[in-house]
Amino acid sequence: MAVVTSGMSLAWPSPVLVKLRNDTVTPLPRPITEEEGSWIVAGGFLCAMFTNVFGGMLLDLIGRKYCLLLASLPKLCMALLLIFADKVWIFIFSRAVMAVVDSFVFITVPVYASEIASKDHRGALGTFLQVFSSLGIVITLSVGPFLSYANFSIVMASVIAVTTVPLFFLPDTPFHLYSKGHTEEAIKVLNQLRGSELLAKQEIEEYEISKKNEEKVDKIALLKNRMFLKSVSLGFLVAGGAQLVGFNAVSFYLQTILESTKTSVKSEIASVIIGVIQVLASFCTTLIMNKFGRRSILMTSLSGMFVGMLGLGTFFKISGAEGYEIIGFMNYLPIISLIFVIFCYSAGIGSLLWLVIAELFEGPSRALGVSISLTSSTFFIFITTKYFAAMTLAVGPAPTYWFFSAMCVLVGILIALFLPETKGKTFSEIQDAIGGKPVFRSRSDQGSTVKE
Repeated sequence: MAVVTSGMSLAWPSPVLVKLRNDTVTPLPRPITEEEGSWIVAGGFLCAMFTNVFGGMLLDLIGRKYCLLLASLPKLCMALLLIFADKVWIFIFSRAVMAVVDSFVFITVPVYASEIASKDHRGALGTFLQVFSSLGIVITLSVGPFLSYANFSIVMASVIAVTTVPLFFLPDTPFHLYSKGHTEEAIKVLNQLRGSELLAKQEIEEYEISKKNEEKVDKIALLKNRMFLKSVSLGFLVAGGAQLVGFNAVSFYLQTILESTKTSVKSEIASVIIGVIQVLASFCTTLIMNKFGRRSILMTSLSGMFVGMLGLGTFFKISGAEGYEIIGFMNYLPIISLIFVIFCYSAGIGSLLWLVIAELFEGPSRALGVSISLTSSTFFIFITTKYFAAMTLAVGPAPTYWFFSAMCVLVGILIALFLPETKGKTFSEIQDAIGGKPVFRSRSDQGSTVKE
């Protein structure tokens, strides 16, 4: 439920920016400028960089349940504030807070889900998280374009309110309860989740073994370790590369892009179709992961995005000619290209991003390594979404999309050259494939195979 509202929030700019730029329907005294629109979209991601650094600390400090509440309550307050917003700074502030808490949700929910799920169900539950995020995006793309700004804001605030209430009744995860010394409460929660007192006690024993094998992490020493820095570099490549290919710029400005094509396909209908495609793509992820290696999926995903971005650039180049009339296939080239971009991203690099980054680090270095990698991801989301509109105005839409297509090629080549295959390997084997002496070599890691 928390991820559905985050999906709705992430897709919010697509229908709302169109309304804010329309002088007849905007709730503001005047239409917003391109610069103001870019800050409304991207400003929060600059702030969210700090969420990724401190999010892990809060998870351990106050627990997974209370982190979810900590994220959901400010989101609800900001959604209520947006109903009555009548100044640009209110939009920028509200959206900044929502972007920060949405980033926090995407850190907290996977941890909560993995800690309440049995080892046999973690992969499937992880796939559902991607599905629900896409579902939230579809809700926004399906409802936002057809309602007034005020009514859409009320719908969004209502959904957030309804999905926040059940969070108060969630138990905290058994692992967190155990780590804080509440063993009896942890057993009680595990008994409810597993349906067996025997299984609950066995899992508690696993927690005890894990705690004995746990090693103290010297963060300063880690940052000087050559092996760790190699893993971080690969984390930058995957996390930063996933944003430099332009998916979020296209996704956040989706309806604006569709309207700018001036084709006969209505932008409201096209955005709904693309949202549904994204949900279908997220369902494909598990099937694809079970059959193919990580690198081949990443490179195929980037190849499909390259075709889509190339198609968008070609459309704007041809249709921009003076006196050109958009007829026939050209009416459908933009939506076909956008489907390529969104499907290939959602079924490939967009879904594998989190898994691959986690696999690049071993044991106690994983939390710091993943946090640093995701910080780079958030930074590049800010860069691409903040300057997408400015770049389009400065050099034109065709060169902008061709730039993103070139990034697909560059990131794909770097992944082919430097990223080792991680599917079916232990964390130790992955470190050996990266090259160099591993940072840690714990007993529990020697025989543990990376699970899907």
